Amino acid sequence: MKRLKIFKNILLFWCFFIGLGALWGGIAMLIKPDGSILHMQDLLPYFQVLPFADVVFQDYVFPGIMLILVNGVSNITAAILILRNKKIGFILGTVFGFTLMLWIIIQFIIFPSNFLSNTYFVFGVLQLITGYAALVSFNQVNFKFDEKDFPNVVADSKAGSKTLVIYFSRLNYTKTIAYKKADENAAQIVGLKTKERTEGTLGFWWCGRFGMHKWGMETLPLGIDLVGFDKIILVTPIWVFKMCSPMRDFVIKNKDILKQKNVEVVFNHFNPWLPKGAVKEIESYANVVKTYSYTTMLGHTF
Repeated sequence: MKRLKIFKNILLFWCFFIGLGALWGGIAMLIKPDGSILHMQDLLPYFQVLPFADVVFQDYVFPGIMLILVNGVSNITAAILILRNKKIGFILGTVFGFTLMLWIIIQFIIFPSNFLSNTYFVFGVLQLITGYAALVSFNQVNFKFDEKDFPNVVADSKAGSKTLVIYFSRLNYTKTIAYKKADENAAQIVGLKTKERTEGTLGFWWCGRFGMHKWGMETLPLGIDLVGFDKIILVTPIWVFKMCSPMRDFVIKNKDILKQKNVEVVFNHFNPWLPKGAVKEIESYANVVKTYSYTTMLGHTF
């Protein structure tokens, strides 16, 4: 995925930039504990507001060691793990952006306002945001789906199942939830399809445009007669706090039938809460007898 490559490279830059800078700063403090290499001689008295100042802040030896460990070795380690494409590297790269912010907050407390501290706080924010985006992209790329894990899903209408699961999924998160529901109900399953671009990074933004305007995204015919089913389970991701646009198009087209069926709705959303507006909207088009809510976060459904 192109998006992962972009965020990965940016995160690597921040890890190496901050890590190497911290290593140099810490080593300079150890070479000259008075801080003269970094022109910090006059700042040492400001450390006296910290606990145990009379023991560990008589010179820059302790701050140098902590700088090397907290921001130096840590970020270099994360960068190496990211280069090896390890998930823990992306997690650490994100966490260490937050760590840098905490480090600078301490500087805000003990030092007068200065350009360098303000700049590195912004660097920490950017590393945190980039790391989070890279981690989410990593999980999306490495999320696995296998139909063989759901043996009770009915292949076609010949099996005589009276339950139908209908879903739309850009990636495999919502599809996995739909197959779980179909497996639990020994149901037939079908995915909505559209001619609009929904794949990849460009598809993400294109779908976001539809979601933001609350438009329907025209779907292709299912090729299944809904009348023959007693229960219909709709599985939809949330786009901009509402059901996804392909599902909106489907329920509007089939509202007369859906009003006569027992309809269960399964929402899949990234945020930890289910938007009430999404529930009200789909209830206006279907006889919803039960609603489920799944949260997809960092590559997991739960």
